Amino acid sequence: MTAPAFAPETEERLALARQVADAVLFEGYVLYPYRASAAKNRLRWQFGVLVPPAWGAECEEHDFQHTECLMEPRAEASLAVEVRFLHARRRTVQRSLPDGGFETVPELHLDDRVLVPWDEGAEERVELVAPVAQLTGDSIEFPFRKPAVEDTEPVLDATGRTVGRLLRRSAEVTGVVRLSASELDGPYRVLRLTAVVENTTPWTPPEGRAADRDAALPHSLVATHLLMALSNGSFLSMTDPPEWARGAVAACRNLHTWPVLAGEPGRADLVLSSPIILEDHPAIAPESLGALYDATEIDEILALRTAALTDAEKREARGTDARAAAVIDLADSMPAEVLERLHGAVRGLREITGEPDGFPDEFGVTRPDTPWWDPASDAGFDPEQDRVMVDGRPVGRGSRVELRPGLRHTDAQDLFLQGRTATVEAVLHDVDGAVHLAVTVDGDPGADIRREQGRYLYFQPDEVVLPEDPR
Repeated sequence: MTAPAFAPETEERLALARQVADAVLFEGYVLYPYRASAAKNRLRWQFGVLVPPAWGAECEEHDFQHTECLMEPRAEASLAVEVRFLHARRRTVQRSLPDGGFETVPELHLDDRVLVPWDEGAEERVELVAPVAQLTGDSIEFPFRKPAVEDTEPVLDATGRTVGRLLRRSAEVTGVVRLSASELDGPYRVLRLTAVVENTTPWTPPEGRAADRDAALPHSLVATHLLMALSNGSFLSMTDPPEWARGAVAACRNLHTWPVLAGEPGRADLVLSSPIILEDHPAIAPESLGALYDATEIDEILALRTAALTDAEKREARGTDARAAAVIDLADSMPAEVLERLHGAVRGLREITGEPDGFPDEFGVTRPDTPWWDPASDAGFDPEQDRVMVDGRPVGRGSRVELRPGLRHTDAQDLFLQGRTATVEAVLHDVDGAVHLAVTVDGDPGADIRREQGRYLYFQPDEVVLPEDPR
């Protein structure tokens, strides 16, 4: 196995996928309002953090990622792998002294920004190429090392006078990439590819004091993810595989990461294995003008709120991080017509042929001759009086139930409600004939407000059971 620069054709394919991979790399890097003092910027980097083994043994974070996916390589195929992560650089702010020396300070005020201590993230890559034929035996290991670095940057005021400096230090990190492949039984030549990325940094928490996450971060691989490209062949989708491969896909083990097809739609020779679950062929919206870094960002809202920060808040944000400063500048310089593009886009229009079924109303919208739903049908239902059977007993308004929403996994928030008791507020019937229980969770301090506003949580009857002491 070698670690040369990628071939131009491979580099071209990876360039498109890196647009999405960059969003993964910097997801949650700095959150609105983009200031180091903000509470939600105190505990940073929540995705793909591979900690040193000695720290991983003491916490719930992990020192490795394990990816498995299926591929159909052709003759003489090779696999190009790019591991990408952030390397934390601890930044200290120092003020100039009259004798030419420097002293460390908690902040340094300039006309346009306020510099404060901060952990910056330097992008790191590990690139390797291996012939697929070499992966079918024992796993191939590729160790890597990123050395410790220390540098300084002078801080100048508006007149060009040196008023301080930024001292940046990063610790050495080491790791290993393990690649292997095994051929599956069946009528098609399919290989299960296994790629493991592991942090092997020998750092241990200092003796005599409890280790904390902040101390471990400089020795960690942050926002770690993989790009893998086949030179000749294709990968199978892990989210929508062909029928004959569903069993093999279900048997794949993916720990702390999830692989999806990447690159141009219609191609299947590139995979992004990410700590954030994505769909196949994820893409950055063309309306987005730049990274805002805030988790699950909504560009329009963040741009408007960022532009509305006070001058003092913007000065602190600009001094927090160069990427935060770029967000402030982007929001301040965004023309109205560009901001309007962020309001929304229609991507699913299609041409309608034939005669319309119905007639236009006063707004020009075509309405069908026959309504799809008859409002008179509601007359037979009463949400406050109706009952539905649960565990052989009638349940209606005022009944107490225990939530068991794990059957469908339609909402990640359900994980927090598993096993909680709730009070039924109404029994509702939809136009498709399904029954829904509107509930408020027992112990929810906002339950009274939910009742007043009619904003409930909704579950189907098979997602609840009766507690031992039903009322």
